[in-house]
Amino acid sequence: MPNNASHKKRLRQSQVRRLRNRHVRSEIRTRTKSLHALETHDEAESALSDLYRVLDRAARRNVIPQNTAARQKARAARHVRSLA
Repeated sequence: MPNNASHKKRLRQSQVRRLRNRHVRSEIRTRTKSLHALETHDEAESALSDLYRVLDRAARRNVIPQNTAARQKARAARHVRSLA
């Protein structure tokens, strides 16, 4: 347990951030799985734009690294192209 006030505050902040980051990562996984479950190109296009939005926001907020977001976007786009 932290002993002084600044360490207690740091612990509170890190717990809140951990929960927020976990929610964002869960959202990324959910969107990715739903994209891969689709079978038509048109539905996949709209799901791809939603996934791009979530990935870009997570990378901008430093939840995931920029390169990780770019890699996941490229893989998702390749999957959508394979449906065409």
